[in-house]
Amino acid sequence: MVVFLTDDQGYADVGAFGATDIPTPSFDRLAAEGMRLTSFYSAPTCTPSRAMLMTGSYGQRVSVPGAYYPSSLEGLAPDEMTIAEVLRARGYATGLVGKWHLGSQPPFLPTRQGFDEYFGIPYSNDMGRVNGLGRPIYPDLPLLAGETVVETEPDQAQLVRRYTERATDFIARHADRPFFLEIAHSMPHWPIAASDRFRGSSPRGLYGDVIAEIDWSMGEILDALAAHGIDDRTLVLFASDNGPWLVFGNHAGSAGPLREGKSTSFEGGVRVPAIARWPGRIPAGSASAAVLGLIDVLPTAARLAGAELPADRVIDGRDAWPVLSGEDEASFDHRVWLVHRNGGLEAVRRGRWKLHLPHPWATVTVPGVDGDDGETAVLQIGLALFDLESDLGETRDVAAEHPDVVAGLLAIAEDARADLGDTLTRRRGSGVRPQGSHDPAAP
Repeated sequence: MVVFLTDDQGYADVGAFGATDIPTPSFDRLAAEGMRLTSFYSAPTCTPSRAMLMTGSYGQRVSVPGAYYPSSLEGLAPDEMTIAEVLRARGYATGLVGKWHLGSQPPFLPTRQGFDEYFGIPYSNDMGRVNGLGRPIYPDLPLLAGETVVETEPDQAQLVRRYTERATDFIARHADRPFFLEIAHSMPHWPIAASDRFRGSSPRGLYGDVIAEIDWSMGEILDALAAHGIDDRTLVLFASDNGPWLVFGNHAGSAGPLREGKSTSFEGGVRVPAIARWPGRIPAGSASAAVLGLIDVLPTAARLAGAELPADRVIDGRDAWPVLSGEDEASFDHRVWLVHRNGGLEAVRRGRWKLHLPHPWATVTVPGVDGDDGETAVLQIGLALFDLESDLGETRDVAAEHPDVVAGLLAIAEDARADLGDTLTRRRGSGVRPQGSHDPAAP
């Protein structure tokens, strides 16, 4: 299994999802040979999304509500059972290339969380001494091989190529056995950079060049699978970890018809482009609007590998294979999806309906230009109901017209607060598992 995860790529930054000014032939090939997932969800920000992928649970449940920083002594608890650990127990080789962002202290690194191999940066690419704003607020950005820092402040224009070379090498070395490989590109998270080969290749400027290079990377992965004759034995999933970071203007992506972007609970922040491909197993050229997300990857992978999920904890995700195989999409029609941001329960979706609970959010008032950040204003939304089937852009509040729907979703929200907590209403959840914490003075 290959999971290809990008960082801050917008819903409309792929041709198969509506992009017209960025060439994405490899992503479009993936869609033509697989299934577009048009209601696929992440969290509003990087770290909780990665926790969802690793544990099959909401970031809120595993006490990962927001982003970690280089100084953070917290991380994904070692007691959590990750997708890498579940699959490694079934004899899979496990590798991660790219961004981790689930804790940079030694106990939290990928090689302590089930991965045989790791090559990449431990957190976001703006968390280094060299960044687009010239603010020396972080130490040198480390590049790790395993748990060893092999380089600091790597040339970010070369990271897509280097990650891709590592990934294709992993495939070559493990083509004769089951493997799980995550390719977690650091971009198009700001600051963006493209290699000379791709600079100037897109009508969308530097941002388009970066997407074009990431698209090339996807093509290299697909070609490697074919070259080793394991195309028809490998599920490939592509998704982004959240929506576009709109404050950076022309150095950010597009959410297309969706409202807002990264760090918000509107659709533009949490609904991301996603495609699943498995020749002969997933219908080619298909699409599904079933509500799926990163929390479903672990239970789906466990089912396909014949692995047991841990029975001593709640797994929020569901086995998505009935949707991916085209056998039973209807079973997801009334699925509940919760949107937390920094510990607060901000929205609940069920079927066509999405209820926003009262919360603040930051909207961009002046987009940045050429890498400079723009300006934002903090606004407040009250209780608001949107019909996503007729109003994908969340523009018309229909709460007054559907009081029964509002009441039902409020009941779901109340149950969620009791289970997972909610900082907006100062609730503690009974179903929350502990966060990992590291004392650097301890032996």
